[in-house]
Amino acid sequence: MLFHLDFDTITNIQEVIVKGKLTAQVVETLNRILEMELAGAIHYTHYSFMVFGYTRIPIVKWLEEQATESMAHARAAGELVTQLGAHPSLGIGPLLETHKHDIGDILRESLGHEKATLKHYQKLLQLVEGNDVMIEEYAREHIYLETQHIGEVDKMLRKPGDIAPFEHR
Repeated sequence: MLFHLDFDTITNIQEVIVKGKLTAQVVETLNRILEMELAGAIHYTHYSFMVFGYTRIPIVKWLEEQATESMAHARAAGELVTQLGAHPSLGIGPLLETHKHDIGDILRESLGHEKATLKHYQKLLQLVEGNDVMIEEYAREHIYLETQHIGEVDKMLRKPGDIAPFEHR
């Protein structure tokens, strides 16, 4: 017995296949974001233990706030993964330990981590742009937040009175 598939049926099957591939890529990217944000929470918590000196209290407070925010970002990514019907990763992103605990070293490591995480959010936006408004808005919001963090850390790395971004030196 032969089956006859009309053009509309073939088109619908192709759309389902394409959507399935896109969903798999979105889930994979969300899982990388989850892993990076979990690593961020660990980094910031670890850094908060390693701050000493007269300015310890405000710096530790800021690092703890960053750890809490990273954890919230990880939860949001994991919730999206399960909303898409997939399994959230149990992995954790790279945990760089340079054993350098000067505030400048800590901030430079933080800057590198924030930039790496930002790339995953940008990839997510490219995948969903025009296809999924909710995840597109999620990606845009987190691109904004990560870019804002990068700007904050950049300003913290500047010497008092320096106007030029730290990155450009």
